[in-house]
Amino acid sequence: MNMQAAETGRGRPAEELRQQYLSFRLGGMEYAIDYCKVQELRPLKELDRIASKGAIISGVAVSRGVIMPIVDMRVAFGTTPPVTDPLTDVIILKLSSCVMGMVVDGVTDIVSLCNDDISPIPGAGEAGEVDYLLGMGEVDGRRLILVDIDKLMSIRKSGAGAKQRA
Repeated sequence: MNMQAAETGRGRPAEELRQQYLSFRLGGMEYAIDYCKVQELRPLKELDRIASKGAIISGVAVSRGVIMPIVDMRVAFGTTPPVTDPLTDVIILKLSSCVMGMVVDGVTDIVSLCNDDISPIPGAGEAGEVDYLLGMGEVDGRRLILVDIDKLMSIRKSGAGAKQRA
């Protein structure tokens, strides 16, 4: 019997339980977010930006006529000043509350994971401090930290938890 065509306990093919994630680099680690939240990918150098004095909120940008805040995740999660190079990308997110841009070191891939590919992050969520971390995904020998981007960005917008570490 073909395992991919096997039915799950809920009567759906096992393949339907796979979810797509966009993976990206940030401070030497690789993270992933639900691909359904991604509206667009743009190189940082291609956005029209208006600077801000804030460290994490790096201003606003205009993309295809839409004005949005830009959050520099390299500052939020990094220990050294970020270096902008040709690989620096902005992930434009369509969140439940707004559209915003997220600056990362670079986008790496779109991956599909099923529940069996995801394990809990050791020590995460014990004090409820990092409830935006969904788990660790593994694909092709790569380990990805899965992030609930809606929860993470709601923390950033409220100003709580700046410089949190994953």
